[in-house]
Amino acid sequence: MSKIFKYGILGVGVLILIGFVIRGNITHKRFDSEKWKNWTESETEWSLRWDMMNSLRNDYELKGMTKTQIIELLGEPESKTNIEFGYYLGYSKRGINTGRLTIKFDNYNTVTEYSVWDG
Repeated sequence: MSKIFKYGILGVGVLILIGFVIRGNITHKRFDSEKWKNWTESETEWSLRWDMMNSLRNDYELKGMTKTQIIELLGEPESKTNIEFGYYLGYSKRGINTGRLTIKFDNYNTVTEYSVWDG
């Protein structure tokens, strides 16, 4: 591959990353368990939970946690079944889209997977 092609791809990648940062989709808000649990959607904090998601995913190993540990960390979910907890994340800063964190458990009440939905 030519150097021009390699640097061109690198340049495009950097521009895309800068675009996301400027647009506000990549946040560096530190996860705070108390703020998460006590959050109420308001005009000043309409995306607080969404903004903390990167920190939550990077700083906490959710897989393997028990239901009790999840509730201690995130509080009571807005929706729950025997195998799934759902947490509303607020606005995702992509138009009027909102987000949702879904955490799935196995028969031993241990997290097997989690996903973030934006739509």
